[in-house]
Amino acid sequence: MTHTEQVIAKALAVVANIRSEWERDAERRKRVFGKLDVSRRRPTVRGQQLTLDLPSPQLT
Repeated sequence: MTHTEQVIAKALAVVANIRSEWERDAERRKRVFGKLDVSRRRPTVRGQQLTLDLPSPQLT
């Protein structure tokens, strides 16, 4: 096997390893986040004014 073939084989092995890790992580995310209910929207808060009275920095 030439040096070029060795480099290509190592690169393909790295790509296959990364792909398998990515697929395992995608499956884990599907298991974890698939259980979350994102269909309901959060209630909106209306009619409340936030105070803009911010403390001024001390200039000493």
